[in-house]
Amino acid sequence: MSIHHTSGAPFLLDPAKLAFPDPRRALREPNGLLAIGGDLSPQRLLAAYRLGIFPWYGRNEPILWWSPDPRCVLFPDLLHISRSLQKTLRRNTFELSIDRAFPEVMKACAAPRRYTAETWITSEVYTAYNRLHQLGHAHSVEARHNGELVGGLYGVALGKVFYGESMFARITDASKVAMAHLCQRLQQWGYELIDCQMHTTHLVSLGAVDIPRADFMALLNSLLPQQPAADAWQSNPQSAAAP
Repeated sequence: MSIHHTSGAPFLLDPAKLAFPDPRRALREPNGLLAIGGDLSPQRLLAAYRLGIFPWYGRNEPILWWSPDPRCVLFPDLLHISRSLQKTLRRNTFELSIDRAFPEVMKACAAPRRYTAETWITSEVYTAYNRLHQLGHAHSVEARHNGELVGGLYGVALGKVFYGESMFARITDASKVAMAHLCQRLQQWGYELIDCQMHTTHLVSLGAVDIPRADFMALLNSLLPQQPAADAWQSNPQSAAAP
């Protein structure tokens, strides 16, 4: 990640205020870079998510805040389940859980990947999102095989929106099974949107689509004031089943 070669400059946040600039003022290159600075306090993070803004930066960089256009999203009821994933789900080989191992999922998401040793999940980010989890705003889905944590994901839930942050898999299909389980539970709880932030081939293979930022903001305005089911994030089935 780099903040070089920008057309214009990001806004410098006032550390004494939680206010963010209008997301429509984000840079086009790099796409979505909006602001710099501030902190990762729960109050600032929640204020950012409500505006469709998220932090993303590398080690030894200042905190960078983003609102890309277009925005990659996944509608839970439109999750694409391939034939191979259907077979995996039918085998029930994964034990699935919710919010049982949030810190461990974050650590696994931060671990080096085969294609890069870099991670944006710094110790600062790890501490900040664990605090959000303790406050009931951040959640994880875990996939275990033979008792070992082999896949999962985590994100932030506000209103009827789940903001996905990161996922990991140590064996084939583990993260996809976790995503399928998440979508199944979100539908049961009344959630209508998963924010995927940035376009990736993996997310698109699961049914994610790019929509204009204006449409994304309209969805947030509609869904954030609404409340999910009262039992959201409480029920915790133990084995995978095809949605």
